[in-house]
Amino acid sequence: MSDTPPDRLSVNPSSPYFTRELLERGVGIKFKGVERRDVEEYCISEGWVRVALGKKTDRKGNPLTIKLVGPVEAWFQSGADAAAADTAADEDSTEA
Repeated sequence: MSDTPPDRLSVNPSSPYFTRELLERGVGIKFKGVERRDVEEYCISEGWVRVALGKKTDRKGNPLTIKLVGPVEAWFQSGADAAAADTAADEDSTEA
């Protein structure tokens, strides 16, 4: 795996930009110089993040989101080696 996160990533499983393996590693997002933990989706090349709008939901139960435009930085919070070790530990615990 690469040490750089993808250009675009989403936490919504129905999105084409959803990747469970990358999200399990943990992705940090910095938007306009401030670290954000409420990001639903981001795109580095287009310079936007999509965040939940409070606790409001649409009629299907999905959170309402708002698109904010500005400089976006992304990084992995844990390395690929740590993620592989966690996966191996999980597999070992399920076998026991």
